[in-house]
Amino acid sequence: MDAAVLSAPRAVFQRQTGRRLLTGVALLILLAGLMIYALGQGSYALTPEAVLAALFGGPGAADPAAHVIWSIRLPRLLAALLAGMSLGLAGAVMQSVLRNPLASPMTLGVSQGAALGATCAIVLLGAGELNRLGPSAVVIQEPSLVVGAALIGGLGTAGAILLLALLRGLRPEALVLAGIALGAFSSAGTMLVQYFATETQAAATLFWTFGDLGKAGWREVAWLAAMLVPLFLLLKRAAWSLNALAWGEDSARALGVAVGPLRLWALAAGAVLAAVATAFLGVIGFVGLIAPHLVRLLIGADHRYLLPYAALAGAIVLLGADTLGRLIIAPVVLPVGAVTAMLGAPLLLALLLRRRSH
Repeated sequence: MDAAVLSAPRAVFQRQTGRRLLTGVALLILLAGLMIYALGQGSYALTPEAVLAALFGGPGAADPAAHVIWSIRLPRLLAALLAGMSLGLAGAVMQSVLRNPLASPMTLGVSQGAALGATCAIVLLGAGELNRLGPSAVVIQEPSLVVGAALIGGLGTAGAILLLALLRGLRPEALVLAGIALGAFSSAGTMLVQYFATETQAAATLFWTFGDLGKAGWREVAWLAAMLVPLFLLLKRAAWSLNALAWGEDSARALGVAVGPLRLWALAAGAVLAAVATAFLGVIGFVGLIAPHLVRLLIGADHRYLLPYAALAGAIVLLGADTLGRLIIAPVVLPVGAVTAMLGAPLLLALLLRRRSH
């Protein structure tokens, strides 16, 4: 056989690998630039040089810029990065194991379940109130109680879907429909609890469900990192199995992949990532749905690259949305959940139309 024919597939593979690596470098550069820009924006504006000087000077520096960066803006920025990575990774995994491009923490009901849990904590357990004297209209009295209830709600919804998969053997398409039904049930439950709440409790639940990175401090950042790092490494090790599953269940089984267990534990890992991010920061929609689609458009569906790049894209989308929300009508800060929804819906439609035209 002609040597040129034999070398052609290798050349194609090398070109694809080079393009994927360049895409990764471009995403990292974009994220780094966005981080520097975001840290400099606010009522106390800082130049990029001042931002870098404050970062390298450490939290103990006497410079006021160091206090602004290390005490206020850096925890918010890191929370955006970690939550965006968690949601992007969760969306990629859910879409892969269910083989459905519409699968995400929102469409599977995880976010709505977390919102129901938080609403129950605020209304039924008295964890929130209206604060008319402080700078913020609403404060949460017992944040740990709200976070715990939200985590239970989000994981409970994911557990119900996994239980249906185990006991009834539902197909992936049916699991997505079950998630939509559970999400609608959770939303109805949230409205029902709010109906019987006082005005102050209803305001507190509304404030929580907005999705706000201003809730984040160093404790929230530590929790998000503690969940993201091990689950990312675990899912990254399963990249080849997820590639095999993308070729079809029969092909995956022929290659030695235990399809059922892979689908269950990967879906559970994605649900944990989404539930933790939602529990600490509120409902943030569309990041988990749109980040994997953006990455597939750039580098294809190879999970060795798709998983880390979807996490990177999620971080860029969420940090960009939060920065836009802080600047668009400054000094008023828009909730990031509303910004992601406003940007995500038309962007997703544009992507779907672009894919259909190809």
